[in-house]
Amino acid sequence: MDLEAVLPNEQPDLDPGRPAELARLAEDLGYRTAWLPDHLLPPGPFGEVFGGVYEPLVTLAHIAARTSRIRLGTSVLIVPLREPFALAKQVATLDRLSGHRFDLGVGTGWNEPEFAEVGADFGSRGRRTDATLDLLAELFRTGRGPGGGYFAPRPAGPVPVTVGGNSTAALRRAARIGTTWQSAGLSPAAFGERVAALRKLAGDRPVRAAARAQWRGDARTTAAEARAFRDAGADAVVVHFGEAAGTERRMTELAAAAG
Repeated sequence: MDLEAVLPNEQPDLDPGRPAELARLAEDLGYRTAWLPDHLLPPGPFGEVFGGVYEPLVTLAHIAARTSRIRLGTSVLIVPLREPFALAKQVATLDRLSGHRFDLGVGTGWNEPEFAEVGADFGSRGRRTDATLDLLAELFRTGRGPGGGYFAPRPAGPVPVTVGGNSTAALRRAARIGTTWQSAGLSPAAFGERVAALRKLAGDRPVRAAARAQWRGDARTTAAEARAFRDAGADAVVVHFGEAAGTERRMTELAAAAG
């Protein structure tokens, strides 16, 4: 089981260098991936519900320059709020800048007021997400746009796609194109049920299952929950450690407790 970390990005007064500092520590401690959340214009203040103060793709480019081994990803990027061609350029560039360490974590979004705020249609978000992901795959594969325009840089190889969300639609998307499926807020038992559904949908196609978990107040309790997710079928446990203050200690203690 891999241990992974969601970097804090919920406080508007967060020092912009903190995510990179924490990513470097996570790398030294053996965490597989460091993730950043995404929101553009949430209807409420950034905080416990809405993360993503610093734009994740730009921030991950900065983190890529400060690290060398740890993988970097979005957990998750709200794809239907993004212009598809600009997103393709950003992803391909970040893939190159990071030395092919970037995982594109994607979701369709859940907060309708945020879509209204930016003038995006909420009802068609799933269809537009699939269309965007198919476009990215085509641009990365061929280097040509729908009308013959040239696309560069092309990624060094397939960009891993992590599909977030607990819905059947998310599982189908992960089974179709995902390298990994990442849950959101499930208990180990409910996670195990979703993993079974994913395996049935994916058939012979291998898809990793990652459980999203929260810091539970101490390392021993959090490590026990991580092991429960592992026993329920998790290939990785992605831990959100809470506010930035004290994250170094929490990450260090969990790495030791989880072995």
